[in-house]
Amino acid sequence: MVPHTVSRRLRRFYAAARRQWRRSLQFRVVGITLLLSAILVSAFGYTVALLISQGVMTTQVNSSKERIERGAKEAARQLEGYTQADDPGLPGKMLIVATDLSSSMDVPDSEVIIVRRNSTLGAASPDTGAVSVMQLDSMRKLRGSVVGTRSGTYQQIETLDVGQGPTRFLVLGTPIVTGGDPLELYYLLPLKAENDLVEFVALVVTATGIALVALLALIAATMTRLVVMPVRVAARTAQRLSAGLLDQRMQVKGEDDLARLAAAFNQMAANLQRQIVRLEEMSRLQRRFTSDVSHELRTPLTTVRMAADLLFASRDDFDPAAARSAELLQAELDRFEDLLTDLLEISRFDAGFAALDAEPTDLAPIVRRVAERLESLAERCGVPLRVDAPQGGAIAEVDPRRVERVLRNLLGNAIEHGEGKPVVVTLAMDDAAVAMTVRDHGVGLKTGEEKLVFNRFWRADPSRARQTGGTGLGLSISLEDARLHGGWLEAWGAPGKGAQFRLTLPVRSGDRLVSSPLRLVPDDARADEAALIGETP
Repeated sequence: MVPHTVSRRLRRFYAAARRQWRRSLQFRVVGITLLLSAILVSAFGYTVALLISQGVMTTQVNSSKERIERGAKEAARQLEGYTQADDPGLPGKMLIVATDLSSSMDVPDSEVIIVRRNSTLGAASPDTGAVSVMQLDSMRKLRGSVVGTRSGTYQQIETLDVGQGPTRFLVLGTPIVTGGDPLELYYLLPLKAENDLVEFVALVVTATGIALVALLALIAATMTRLVVMPVRVAARTAQRLSAGLLDQRMQVKGEDDLARLAAAFNQMAANLQRQIVRLEEMSRLQRRFTSDVSHELRTPLTTVRMAADLLFASRDDFDPAAARSAELLQAELDRFEDLLTDLLEISRFDAGFAALDAEPTDLAPIVRRVAERLESLAERCGVPLRVDAPQGGAIAEVDPRRVERVLRNLLGNAIEHGEGKPVVVTLAMDDAAVAMTVRDHGVGLKTGEEKLVFNRFWRADPSRARQTGGTGLGLSISLEDARLHGGWLEAWGAPGKGAQFRLTLPVRSGDRLVSSPLRLVPDDARADEAALIGETP
């Protein structure tokens, strides 16, 4: 249980560190500075400690070599009268000489050993002449140098136990030149003072390195903060500006680069505020103008409509030219009235006054009703019209008036651009969404025009004769109606292959759409594309 808890906390800490690394420039700079400075300080500290340790040991070795060489001369002088190997006084004299040499040194806990060359080093035998029985097995490699054919003094550092626990010793050995049995002199010098000095140096270097790394991290954090804080203030100010708080500004301190950055940012914000205010005022005036003109034209339009209706009703009494003029007047007045209605609707969307009156509605009757009303137009254009709707209906929380208007606009455009080919309206739904597609096989859309078709007053071919007398605002209003429902209105088209428009709405008002029950690209178009590349659709 405890390892699992520790592992979970480590994962959380790692995730938090990664998140902070990605989001905070200051954290990254301080982290990189901390890592690099730790590497450099560690390398420097290790080098310094190693050099000091080697220097201390070299000094001790040199002084100890001088000491043992003097001791070897003194031992040779005192033992020169013992020329026989079996002299019974030799072991005692060796012990006396070793004791004298040990007492003459000012190094506490040091040991002096004199042994015969043919004795077993480390054995507790009387001929060692040692002041105590010691563990000398690890000194045999040194003895190989001492008893060899070479002359001189040799040393090594060993950890020995001489009765006070394992201790590091500097062990030196040299032959004693006498006229009798060859002898060897060994000095065991404890390195406690040197070890203490090396450990103290290592501790000082480590503490200094840690303090230096912490100081460098603090300096990096402080210097980075001086740079990052204005950037953070600029980011927060930019976020407030994007949220519509156009009066937000940065505080300018000093005359350095950051101050110039803040001044430039404030100048940019002021220019943007002026431009946005000017554009908002122009947009407001435009919306007001459109709304006022639309309302003001209602009164004269009503009067003209009354006169036009009277002339249209009496057209049979006119000569053919006047009767035709009355019919054209009636048609253009109908189109003008539709344009005013669309302009008023657009002005409501622009002003944010459009409201959704959603209620549970079966969309299948709406689809069939719109198709029946446009059947006469389809017959005049020679376009077969087909509706594919589920028999069980498709109930969703929508505004039926707006959905009917969207479908009427889509179907009218499809019939107008159908080029005498069939137009199919499909309705489908799933648990989360309901969708309607209107498919025609007319001129289609060029690449990029699937977005432009929803722009106000945009036409793919302005010179093309129009049959329905549309206002150029139908698809724009339809797009706003779809957005008001929280839905999608999308278009697909290809030159010579027709077009398809798809309206997708949530089944429950206010839900968020994630998918549509109908594809945007028609199945027949997908089959044609797959055939061109030799794949199965």
